[in-house]
Parts: sequence; structure tokens; C-alpha cells
Amino acid sequence: MVKNRGKHDAQGSHKGAESKNKLDDDLDALFSLPLAEFTAARNVLAKQLKQSGRGNEADFVKSLGKPSVSAWAVNQLFLNERAAFDRLIAAGDRFRLAQTSRTRNVADMRSSLDARRDELAKLSDLAAEFLRDTGHNPTPDILHRITTTLEGISASASLDDAPRPGRLTHDVDPPGFESFASLIPSAGITGKQPARNAFQQKSAPVVSNTQRKTEPAAERRQLEDKRRADRAAVKASLQEAKSLLSATRTRAQSLEAAQKKANAEAKEAELQTRDAEKSFKEAKAASEAAAQLARSIALEVKEAAKTAHDAQSNVEKITKELELMFREPLKRG
Repeated sequence: MVKNRGKHDAQGSHKGAESKNKLDDDLDALFSLPLAEFTAARNVLAKQLKQSGRGNEADFVKSLGKPSVSAWAVNQLFLNERAAFDRLIAAGDRFRLAQTSRTRNVADMRSSLDARRDELAKLSDLAAEFLRDTGHNPTPDILHRITTTLEGISASASLDDAPRPGRLTHDVDPPGFESFASLIPSAGITGKQPARNAFQQKSAPVVSNTQRKTEPAAERRQLEDKRRADRAAVKASLQEAKSLLSATRTRAQSLEAAQKKANAEAKEAELQTRDAEKSFKEAKAASEAAAQLARSIALEVKEAAKTAHDAQSNVEKITKELELMFREPLKRG
């Protein structure tokens, strides 16, 4: 009996895994749809799951909210530009690894921040292009929310409760300054002191000058190096945030200028269309008048031809009569 039960449990587990994989495929298909089709497709999928006896999955699907335009765009980047997305995550992972390592290599932290910033800019450009291609307006606000969502995903990718890219329904908050500080245990900006310092505070609240002088030189140098690395890490994080802000503002100004130019071109095209319509109407009226004149002249030509024909006939008739008149006296003589 135990053997049979184990076989039954294994079959159940296999079916459960198949069901989960099928739901994952259905969700990927749902979130890859055009945004306007999301709600109707979600309701259809929930209904199908409920009819097939998968009530819990149906309730979960029904609870999914329609993504915002910015969240939807990030989902499409994850589903369609996976290589660029993975490079962003990898750059964030390298930054966290460099920050939490013992050596605290500032050069590694700086290079990973630069790589992360470059990937954010590339993905933002891809998102703007994708939004235009799908009929959405990539406004500066939407692009800003896309960038901050990508930044938030990159910063929290290694966490257990990290948002799942590809199935976002709302924007993800960007990492704050405290998020960077939490990765630097001894930076002194989180309000927490290293364990060793806390122990020292409990065991020796007051440190005399004599005790400081007797502290090993190597340990002092190590602490000083650590402090310098911490300050460099914080400065690098701050510089990265400033650079990102500057790039976002520059892009927003560029987009606003492009929008103004597009509006001006649209107005000019509208004026040209009106002028063309006016010219077309005038040309059409002139054409109709010319056609009417041509018809009138054709009638006059026809009448003139008839008159000429009648006159020709009359001339011929009179000519014959004259010939007869001139011939009669000759006959009498």
C-alpha cells in the first residue's frame, strides 16, 4: 500500500508540475498581448481555468490588474529584448558583489555602475521605439517611470521578494539612497554599527588616549582603508544617481523639443492640406467652366457649320438660276 501511495503521489506531483508549467505559458502569452487586449484575454483565461477545475489558479488570474503603460513596456522589454535585460541585471549583480566583497574594489564598483547606466539608457531607447511602433506616446513621464522601474528591478533582482519582470502590473519604485547604504555595512548611513564596534561600546564605553595609542597600527590602517572604501562607494552611488538624473532630464528636453517640432510639422501639413483643398476646388471650378465654354463653342461651331452649308446650297441654287437666265436669250436668237 505504501508503494502504491508513493506512485500515486509521484503522479500527482507530475501533474501539478505540468499544470504549473501550463499556467506559466498562459501567463507569458497573456502579458505579451497588446495592452488593449489584456483585460478581455485575462477574463477568458480565468473562465477556462475555472471550467477545468483549477479554481485557485482562476482566482489568481482574475485578480491580476491591467498593467500601466510603463509596466507593460518593461514586460515587453523582458519578453522581447532578453539579452539587453539580462545585461542590466548582470551589471547590477556585479555592483552588489563589488560593494559587499572584502576588498571593496572601487574601480570594479565604478565600472559596474557605468555598465548599468549604459544598459538603462539602451533599454529606455528600445522602450521609446517600441511604444511608438505600437501606437503609444512615449512621453517624458512614461519614459521616466520605465527607467525607474528598470532601475528598481536591477537593484532588487537578487532578493527573494523581487518583482518578476515580464508580469509586472504596476511600476517598481527605484532604489533609494538607503538601498545602496544597506549594501555597505560600515558606511555609517543606515544607523547600524558593525558588530565589533557594538561589542566595544558595551565592553568599553570610554576609550582613553592611551588605549588609542596602543591600538595596533595594522588594524588602524585596515579600518581607515575600509572607511575610505565606504566613502568611495557612497560617492560612486551618488554620482551614478546624479548622472542618471542628468541623462533623464536631457532626454526629456530632447523629447519635448521633438514633440514641439512634430506639432509644428503637423500644423504646417494641415495648412498645406487646406491650401491644397482650396486649390483643388478652384481648379475643379475652372475645369467645369472651361468644359462648359467648350460645349458652348461646340454648339456654335455646329450652328455655324449648318449655316455655312445652307449658304453654300443657296449659292449653288442662285448660280444655276443665273446660268439659265443667260442661256435663254441665246436660244431666241
